[in-house]
Amino acid sequence: MLVTTQLIRMFSFTENGEEIKLADPSASFSPEAVLNFYAQTYPILTTANIEGPEIRDDEIQYRFVTTIGIKG
Repeated sequence: MLVTTQLIRMFSFTENGEEIKLADPSASFSPEAVLNFYAQTYPILTTANIEGPEIRDDEIQYRFVTTIGIKG
């Protein structure tokens, strides 16, 4: 028997060497809208790019990646 499940979206970014996971605020939001939503709380996300999606651990995972603070 074939069983289907809906995968949840999970968003994450790294700040000060610590990975921060963010829940999906709304399934109707695009990844860009989620980034803008969380940029109000985490200003570092205002310059972030979106990587993904990657399906892992029964989740659709997106990473917000920023280059602020990286030298070299």
